[in-house]
Amino acid sequence: MEFLVDYLGFLAKTATVVVGLLVVVFAAVGVAAQRAMRRPPVGYIEVERLNDRLQDMGRAVTEAGMAPAAVRRQRKRDAKTRKRRRREEASRRVFVLNFNGDIEANAVEALRREVSAVLAAAKDRTLSGGARGACPSQEGDEVVVRVDSAGGMVHGYGLAASQLARVRDHGLQLTVAVDKVAASGGYMMAAVASRILAAPFAVVGSIGVMAQIPNVHRLLKRHAVDVEVHTAGRFKRTLDVLGENTEEGRAKLREELRDAHALFQEFVGTWRPKVDMPAVSTGEAWYGQRALDRALVDELTTSDEYLARACEKADVLEVTWVTPKPPIERLFGEMSRAAAAAVERVVDRALGGTAKGDMR
Repeated sequence: MEFLVDYLGFLAKTATVVVGLLVVVFAAVGVAAQRAMRRPPVGYIEVERLNDRLQDMGRAVTEAGMAPAAVRRQRKRDAKTRKRRRREEASRRVFVLNFNGDIEANAVEALRREVSAVLAAAKDRTLSGGARGACPSQEGDEVVVRVDSAGGMVHGYGLAASQLARVRDHGLQLTVAVDKVAASGGYMMAAVASRILAAPFAVVGSIGVMAQIPNVHRLLKRHAVDVEVHTAGRFKRTLDVLGENTEEGRAKLREELRDAHALFQEFVGTWRPKVDMPAVSTGEAWYGQRALDRALVDELTTSDEYLARACEKADVLEVTWVTPKPPIERLFGEMSRAAAAAVERVVDRALGGTAKGDMR
């Protein structure tokens, strides 16, 4: 009996020590997690040579029809050629950036870092400098930005356009390629370019400003709900979602929209002085050929074709700012993808694999 008591006492002491250690460990992990949440994730610049990507794709197609021995010989020759080209410094480089915009222009956070990285590495060999409205020489390095955006908030896209203006102000050639859409704020960005390329059916233009504000005041009033809005300043609030709107507030908002529209027109006119501003600033958008007729773009071509031609004469480098996700977010992402794949497999088995076949 005495042995059992001693043994239970030993277990209790051991458990107390283990629990204490676990508390310390979990506390340290919690503090580290809080610090990690307060500290923004650190990103990095990733660079891919598009010349190599294009060559690899072409070689994959070519090798599909070759004998294995011929494939090995061809790969050896390609490897030697690539090493020789890597040792030789290209006379010109083309830096490629991508901007996929949403309403808030959140992609500007990556764009500003990508532009800074490019400007730190680019060689300014232009003759005409960065004068606004002037097209610099073709001799120096070039920046190509593929813009895909239907626009959004004025301040977000204003900052994005200012980032592209940094490229022009440094005397570099800036080309914007529009494969799908560059409208409203997207076109504000494109207008900064030395040249604007557009696919034949890309949507371009929409030089206009709009504001849409729902109002539920009558609904709240019907249910005897009062909303009080207190402001200091006559026009601190023009239109409101919950409160009762006034004609004075509506008139003030329309005045602000007209002023923003005027600033938009002045901005585009500064960079593209040949555009007939009264004719294109109606808020309309045009497809590629119609946009070319109105001098909103300079050439009809896709970014793929333009960059493929550039690969023949220059090193084409795609520059991307990568922000790593926190470990817990990556874990949940992998779990959700695995769960989705499992559900898809179950559905396939249940349907006998016919669902996918019927949709092809």
